[in-house]
Amino acid sequence: MIKRPHFFLLAFGLILAGCGAPPTQDASMTPATPSPAGEVLLFDDFSDGQLDRSVWNVEGPDFWVNFEQQIYVDSSATIQFLDGVAGAEHGVLALKGVYSPGYEAPGGRIADFISGRIDSQNKFDFTYGRAEARIKLPDAEGMWPAFWLLGNGRWPDTGEIDIMEYVGETDWTGVALHGPGYSGETPLVDKFFFPEGEDVTDWHTYAVEWTDQAILFFVDDRLTYRATRPMVEHYGEWRFDNPKYLILNTALGGAYPFKTSRIESPYAGLPGSTVDMIRNGDVAMLVDWVRVTAP
Repeated sequence: MIKRPHFFLLAFGLILAGCGAPPTQDASMTPATPSPAGEVLLFDDFSDGQLDRSVWNVEGPDFWVNFEQQIYVDSSATIQFLDGVAGAEHGVLALKGVYSPGYEAPGGRIADFISGRIDSQNKFDFTYGRAEARIKLPDAEGMWPAFWLLGNGRWPDTGEIDIMEYVGETDWTGVALHGPGYSGETPLVDKFFFPEGEDVTDWHTYAVEWTDQAILFFVDDRLTYRATRPMVEHYGEWRFDNPKYLILNTALGGAYPFKTSRIESPYAGLPGSTVDMIRNGDVAMLVDWVRVTAP
């Protein structure tokens, strides 16, 4: 049982503070053919009650990064579709953390939690435009959900855009860029603090607008951070002229929550109060819809 990873986290230097690297793949640096301005390239409101497998893949149990405390599984326990959720007109995708003590992955890793992660790799990607999702999150310290874009190649060489990350402090969410020379503890990172009366437990639309010269982040159409090409090139090569695919995931604990809270017990970055919430079925990222629009 892995419950006290202090030594391992320090050994890795907490370098993977963002959403994290995928397994190595063949690089793909070819820009996509431009689409008409304003064209909706993808829209999914999860109203069919099942995952559209022509668009989405489900991550499996052998995938593990950032000392996260869950195992990803393709299951109706971790990937659910809910009706009648307040504030959502149609069905809602729930990527849920589930208490499953002693769960063993095929590779032999054992964890006490399972969860859900989906991506559109090899099914949908795009170069430039606006990607956005309407998301609602619980008050759960150490939960680590994210909405992000990743290039089709070796990480971080083909770039990563983190549109929304949350580690359980309800008054803020984070954004970041990762690439060669600015990965892991990236200098291109920002926190958006909600105004009084708002927090992550409300529905919010998290978005990025991506061009060949700048990447702009929004919460409910409020510009929260802008990273320009010259800013990026101060640290390394601009790797945002290539296609990127979508990822939505709910991680539990791991490097970024641990870095934020320094909680070691009962799990890295994950306090007992959140473990109790997971046991009760109360920890999930809810996604009303996802949309990608051409610039």
